[in-house]
Amino acid sequence: MAEWTLLPKDLLEQISKCLDTSIDLLRFRSVCTSWRCSVSPKPRRLSGTFRILPNDGISRTSFGFYLSRRTVFLIRLPDSHNQAAPKGWLVKIEEDIPDRKRLLNPLSRYKLNSLPSNFPRVLNLLNLRICQLGQEYVLHHVNYKPNSSSFSDAGNLYMEKVVMIWLNCESDFMLLTIHVSGKLALFRSGDRRWTIIKDMPSPYDDVIVYKGNFYAVDNTGRTVVVGLNTELSLTANPVFGGDKKYLVESDGELLLVDMYLSIDTEEESLSFGEEYLEHLAQYMSERTVRFRVYKLDEEAKSWIEVRSLGDRVLFLGDDSTFSAPASDLSGCKGNCIFFVDNFFYSRDECPTGGDDGVLAGRDIGVFDLENGCIGPLGNYPELAKMFWPPPHWVTLASLEVI
Repeated sequence: MAEWTLLPKDLLEQISKCLDTSIDLLRFRSVCTSWRCSVSPKPRRLSGTFRILPNDGISRTSFGFYLSRRTVFLIRLPDSHNQAAPKGWLVKIEEDIPDRKRLLNPLSRYKLNSLPSNFPRVLNLLNLRICQLGQEYVLHHVNYKPNSSSFSDAGNLYMEKVVMIWLNCESDFMLLTIHVSGKLALFRSGDRRWTIIKDMPSPYDDVIVYKGNFYAVDNTGRTVVVGLNTELSLTANPVFGGDKKYLVESDGELLLVDMYLSIDTEEESLSFGEEYLEHLAQYMSERTVRFRVYKLDEEAKSWIEVRSLGDRVLFLGDDSTFSAPASDLSGCKGNCIFFVDNFFYSRDECPTGGDDGVLAGRDIGVFDLENGCIGPLGNYPELAKMFWPPPHWVTLASLEVI
């Protein structure tokens, strides 16, 4: 049996350079004393906030972009596998400037407001289990302000999803996003401009990193692998039907989730209070009505419809998609999809957040793949517990540091 504590220091340093997140580094340094002493607690890779990126080829703003990383975590108690133990809490964390973190809605771009007064400023990870479910990158426009001295004045104005591939264990990377034209845009660290890929039979809907490669799907379901040299290789033929396509990795498989939308014309759409009508009008009362799910058959270059997700749960966010076992989540039976939707406001939910914290902006919807039922998260109190409010045991298990 190998003696892990005796691994050479230079080998441990090389391994640590390939760790993506501060959580991975924390786990690495927790193995034993020799591992902890061999590497710095600060990630070697760019963490949280990245350098300024050029806007040439993708935008006409004055300066360009900076790139931030956000991570979705499932926080649980150490004995959460016990059936009697409370289930996990989902939260998204962004480090917008060094050593300062923000808590965000796991599925949207909105900040969690109105955290409880006793919520700890520091989480004691010795008393909690932390599992990373997803990771996303966001491009922020850098806006010039004469008295500005930090990136916190930059606006998140570029609203398309961004995915990243590291080219080595240091700091070289490539980005893939969807240009405002619907075409794919590629950027390599060190370049002076973005490369727009001209191929576009139909506007692209989503991008993802799967098995170390860039994948993109257009509005018809046609799916391609995007090479680092900008060449596209067809990996699946179109799946017509829905209005918005998402790519999700679930338990090692690549799934296509087809969202069907509808414009609501019934009188009940006017039952909102007057204070909500103007807000809802900007979305034209567009709402999600159902989903269909497919898995990739690479050999046949096709998408095969999936009738059941088993114990898996899918999450469709503004900037990322991810999945998790239902057994790890509060009140969840599996075979369902969580998503953000413009339509799910009610008289008890405030579009600006109010006291609901997590419900700022668009609300979360739930779709049951087995029976086809769909509705706002507020209709499922047990499921809502995994989003808001923060469970009391997070405070009890943590030590507040002033």
